[in-house]
Amino acid sequence: MGDLGVNALWAVIGLPVSLISLLYFALSRRKNVVLQDKVVFITGASSGLGEACAEAFHFCGCKVILAGRNEHKLVELKNRLDSKKLCHQHSPVVCVLDLEDDCIDDKVRLAIASIWGRIDILINNAGMSYRGAVSETKSDVDMKLMVVNHLGHIKITKAILPFMVEQKSGHIVCISSVQGRMAIPHRSAYAASKHAMQAYFDSLRAEVEHYGINVCVVSPYYIRTNLSLNALSADGSTHGKHDQTTLNGYDPHFVAQKIVNCVQRRCDELILAPFYVKLAICLRVLAPWLYFKIMARRAKKELSANDKHK
Repeated sequence: MGDLGVNALWAVIGLPVSLISLLYFALSRRKNVVLQDKVVFITGASSGLGEACAEAFHFCGCKVILAGRNEHKLVELKNRLDSKKLCHQHSPVVCVLDLEDDCIDDKVRLAIASIWGRIDILINNAGMSYRGAVSETKSDVDMKLMVVNHLGHIKITKAILPFMVEQKSGHIVCISSVQGRMAIPHRSAYAASKHAMQAYFDSLRAEVEHYGINVCVVSPYYIRTNLSLNALSADGSTHGKHDQTTLNGYDPHFVAQKIVNCVQRRCDELILAPFYVKLAICLRVLAPWLYFKIMARRAKKELSANDKHK
């Protein structure tokens, strides 16, 4: 069947499948999970969305483990949360981790065993972004993005999974991106790492459902964090500036609350984006030829803009 036939097939079955999906979600609503006293492990907790998630889960009465590279910032966050702690809230615990550490899985297992001995919720949040053309990007940059955004979280997940299997319960949340659902120009390494995360945890979801473990992939649009400021360029240097799309993005506390809601409702996935972005994701499936043309035009426009600034 040619491309035209595939597109026509999607056009025919798209609406009925969507209606069936709506009916399924309406009939499968479950009672919300109570988060009080749940143990939550959050990577990248020192800033941005991770910090907002730490605050949100702490507010719910969870026992929060703050994981990240920057011990100073993690301790600052712990102290700030402790200063506002209410009677139903627990003091957070700091866990210094680097996603590029070859022994990160052993460190995670030891940390869990020495703290509360269990993990109820894992938030795979830490990550980095990238800006650059494929032809100019060093292989080391491609590898670093894949390790930090994908392979590091696999190690952490595998370290935590045995605890959840033994408990016969748990919730794994992976913070992906809309670029994990559709690739855009000059984000190849970033989009590839998020595509990989999407596929890996979709597979995991099916494998662990019978253990009572939920897996949720969250794909947000731009968030107002330092992600673009700390992004890698093609040569491995730091991007060093806020993109306008990032400055206009979602408030991290808004996204964090949506993530809390996903855990409470045991959602499988969440695409948190404006309607036109969701439409573009659908377009990639229903009319890929049109999506490819739009992206090619975007790439050409960005290249012209970059040439003017040189």
